[in-house]
Amino acid sequence: MLERTSTTERYTRGVIAAAVAVAALVLAANAGPARAAEVQRPDQTQQHVEPLRRG
Repeated sequence: MLERTSTTERYTRGVIAAAVAVAALVLAANAGPARAAEVQRPDQTQQHVEPLRRG
């Protein structure tokens, strides 16, 4: 015959299950695809070059 589980054991299992569910949701939220970097064409790239000062 099945034994009745204690109240403490049931609550402990519930808390552990909730923690596992939260961890799974956090990992799933962070596992999305990465955003692609914006690629600039060479003719659109601005270069800031300062003249070399000798002195």
